Amino acid sequence: MVTDARVQDLFTPLTIGSLTLRNRLAMAPMTRAASPGGVPGADVAAYYARRAAGGTALIITEGVRIPHPAAGWPEAIPNLAGTDVLRGWRAVTGAVHAEGGRIAAQLWHQGVARGVHDGDGPEQSPVSPSGIDLAGNTLGRALSADELPGLAQAYAVAAGNAREAGFDAVEIHGAHGYLLDQFLWSETNHRTDGYGGSLEARTRFPAEVVAAVRTAVGPDFPIIYRFSQWKMNRYDAQLATNSTELGQLLAPLVDAGVDVLHPSTRRHYLPGFPDEDPLLSLAGWTKKVTGLPVIAVGSVGLQTEFRPGEAGGAIPAADVDRLLDQFEAGEFDIVAVGRALLADPAWVNHLRDGALDEFDGFDAATALSRLY
Repeated sequence: MVTDARVQDLFTPLTIGSLTLRNRLAMAPMTRAASPGGVPGADVAAYYARRAAGGTALIITEGVRIPHPAAGWPEAIPNLAGTDVLRGWRAVTGAVHAEGGRIAAQLWHQGVARGVHDGDGPEQSPVSPSGIDLAGNTLGRALSADELPGLAQAYAVAAGNAREAGFDAVEIHGAHGYLLDQFLWSETNHRTDGYGGSLEARTRFPAEVVAAVRTAVGPDFPIIYRFSQWKMNRYDAQLATNSTELGQLLAPLVDAGVDVLHPSTRRHYLPGFPDEDPLLSLAGWTKKVTGLPVIAVGSVGLQTEFRPGEAGGAIPAADVDRLLDQFEAGEFDIVAVGRALLADPAWVNHLRDGALDEFDGFDAATALSRLY
C-alpha cells in the first residue's frame, strides 16, 4: 500500500495551452494493432474509456500511422486519414471525454524499423535518412531532400485530422529508433546534406515536422514530442552524451513549437547523466535545459523490471518514494504509466485512494487479457 501523503500532490490539475488535466497521471502509448484496416472500432473506444474512468487524466494513444505509404505496418495499426477512420476516432475521443479524461494522438512513422513485408509495393519500400536499418545494414532507400517537405506535411495532415476528430493534443513520436529518431541518431543518419552531420543538422527535419504540425493545429493546441536515448535494439544508445548536447538537441524542437517533452526511459528512477549528477533523471535534465513541462515514464507501478527475454529483477522498494521525490523536486509535471494500466485500468484511482495493495502488480497474461 502507498501511504505517502505526497501522492495527493499528483492529483492537482495542470493547464497547458488549450489542455487542462484533472491530475498528473497519463497513460503511456502502447501499440495494440487492434484496428482492422486502420479503423478504430467500438472496442478501441471502450479500451481507452476504461482507463479514463479509472482516473487517468491524459490518454496518449498507441502509435497512429500518418498518411504516408511507408509509415507503418501492420494494417491493424490505426491511421489518421479517411472518413471511416475519423468517424471511429470521434467515437474514441467522445468516450474518453465522457469519463472526464483528455486524449492525445501519437503521430507515428516507423521508417526502416517497419522492415519489408510480403505484399509491399514499391511505394511502401522502407524509407529513412540514409537507407540503413538500426544495425547499419542496407534496407529500403534514403529519402531525398525533395521528399522531406511532403513528409513533414503528412504529419501536419494527421495532426489537423486529429484536432478535427476531437483529440486534445498530439504527440509526435520521435523515439525508439523510428523515423524521426533515425534522423537524430548519428548511427542511422549518414547524410552529407543539410540534414546530417552535426547534431544541429540532424535535428533539422524533426524540427521542420514540428513546425508543420504547429501551423496545422494553431497556436494553443498542445504538441508533445517523445524522444529517447535508447533504441529498440540498443539500450545503451545515446543521442546526447551530456546535458549540453541534450540542450542542443531539444532547442530546435522547442523553437519550432513543442509544448511538452516526453523523454522515454526504461527506468524513470535512473540518472540521465550520472557523471554530472548521480540522481537527476533524464526527465529532470530535460526540464532543466528547456524549462518546458515534461512527462516522465519508465517502469512506474511495476514490481519487477521489464527485461525482454529474461527474468526481471525486483524494482527498488523505494521506487514510489523516488517518484514522489522527483515530482517534489520539479523533475517532471506528468508521469506516464504503461503496463500497470494494462493490468489494472483503475490503477490511478487505486493510487489516489491508497488501495494499490488490491493490485498485485503487472502480470503479462492478465494484462494481455485486458487489452481488448
